[in-house]
Amino acid sequence: MHTSQKHIGIVACSAEGAALCYRTICLEGAALLGPHAHPEVSMHTPSLADYMAQIHRGNWPGVGELMLASADKLAKAGADFLICPDNTIHQSLPFVVPRSPLPWLHIAEVAAQHAVEQGFHTVGITGTRWLVDSEVYPEKLTAHGLKYVRPSVAERDECNRIIMDELVCSRFTPDSVAYFQQLIRRLKDQGCDTVVLGCTEIPLIMNDANSPLPILDSTRLLARAALKRAVGI
Repeated sequence: MHTSQKHIGIVACSAEGAALCYRTICLEGAALLGPHAHPEVSMHTPSLADYMAQIHRGNWPGVGELMLASADKLAKAGADFLICPDNTIHQSLPFVVPRSPLPWLHIAEVAAQHAVEQGFHTVGITGTRWLVDSEVYPEKLTAHGLKYVRPSVAERDECNRIIMDELVCSRFTPDSVAYFQQLIRRLKDQGCDTVVLGCTEIPLIMNDANSPLPILDSTRLLARAALKRAVGI
């Protein structure tokens, strides 16, 4: 690694989303740095069950403690800054950042900036029930002058089921693709001109080729932002 490059620390939660983020950093690093090259990357994650135990209790400070434990280990491993390829647990960043040993990139901030750069105006929000119910995206989108639309409660529940019962377990089915396509069409009918894939596993089944709306792929956008920060562009 070139000494001027920064070491990326990945605070991981669910495996598939973290793996996609990691792969994107490593594979797309070559476009910036040359064949097979990428910045140094370290990743840490506790058991997903530990996170889920806190999430099911609504204990976001407890989620933050798990994130901080990873942050401390990554700081000791030499990371210069941190990313979290999990949208849902960004709800805990307000508890984390004041005590964090390292700075963070915020996944929703990255997505909001990209939406503005692409000229979008109204963003449909998809993700786990906890994410869609939260202010993680509305706060960042509003700060950038963007409007947003949330799915209905029933749609949030079905998306949550698909994510937690299928996607995080590496199960990818045509029925689930069809459901997300139907949901995104409805968001389009409500005036959305783009949709954020606000769960880092959704890009494993949805992309610009099969989505009724242009997508904001939060997983890859975060990875690319980390790459640019690591190489200083």
